[in-house]
Amino acid sequence: ALHANTVASDAATHISSKRRQREAPRQHLAARRPGCSPKSEHLAESTRRQRRAADAAAHHKTRRNMERLVMPVVRAGAGIFGVSLIGSSCLYNVEGGHRAVMYDKIRGVLPQSVGEGTGFKIPMVQEPHIMDVRSRPKEIRSITGTKDLQMVNIYLRVLSRPRVDKLPVIFQKYNTNWEDRIIPSIGNEVLKSVVAQYNAEQLLSMREQISTQIRSTLTKRADNFDIILDDVSITHLVFGKEFSGAIEQKQVAQQEAERQTYIVAKAEQEKKASVIRAEGEAAAAEIISRALEECGTGLIEVRRIDAAKEVAESLSRARGVTYLPSGGQNGGSNLLLGLSDR
Repeated sequence: ALHANTVASDAATHISSKRRQREAPRQHLAARRPGCSPKSEHLAESTRRQRRAADAAAHHKTRRNMERLVMPVVRAGAGIFGVSLIGSSCLYNVEGGHRAVMYDKIRGVLPQSVGEGTGFKIPMVQEPHIMDVRSRPKEIRSITGTKDLQMVNIYLRVLSRPRVDKLPVIFQKYNTNWEDRIIPSIGNEVLKSVVAQYNAEQLLSMREQISTQIRSTLTKRADNFDIILDDVSITHLVFGKEFSGAIEQKQVAQQEAERQTYIVAKAEQEKKASVIRAEGEAAAAEIISRALEECGTGLIEVRRIDAAKEVAESLSRARGVTYLPSGGQNGGSNLLLGLSDR
């Protein structure tokens, strides 16, 4: 309102000054006119007074019109400014999956958290702190020793969230970054205590059992801090270079032992085959001897003829040998001639 009055007053003063500048030359000419009577001067003075009165009335009317136009705008702007000031200083929003812990400068942290939506606070006295109550993943890395003094690097993934009814207590003790203060410390402690109970080979063969034990132990430890663990799992197991080399050497030795076992089994089978073959040959020789005793040399002649036929067939297929059959029924025997390229 004061600003509007000032603007209207300045406009009226500017208009009156312009009019005075236009009337000044006329007054100067009238004052310099010779032979002016007092009556005419009185009339001129009254005319000037009337004009000044009219100018004042017009200035007052213009000022009132300006006030009528400016005052609603000023009042609306003041109202909007007041509403925005009250909204920014007295209201706050809590997004989905979050809770607000109210800190009162008089009473301290209030025992109840505020749920989702828009809340009211006392300006300059109360201050809301927004906390995320959704499950969030956290990866823990720990280098620890096993029961057989082997170093192993374990990566553990934890899904955690705070208890909603214990948010004021968690805020008082650990602030809003409770996850970075609690999870790594208890995670490393539990990993070292559980892994120390097993050998390095058992970490691979009993991985599911070890993961279950880590989950149960870590859940109990987190419950003391009012934290809920939705999931705990081992993502990576990295052993030292010495243990990895020992595992590789062991695998090579096992493969070599399996190969030697196969060689021994093969030799045993060959031995059995040789025995069976010798037994078969002995039985065949015995049968042949018995046949010779009973039939004379007929069997030997048959064998000789068979051998001769096999030799003749093989030689007939050779490139440098030509087969000449006998000339007649009582002719000579068949001939095989060796022919060279010369």
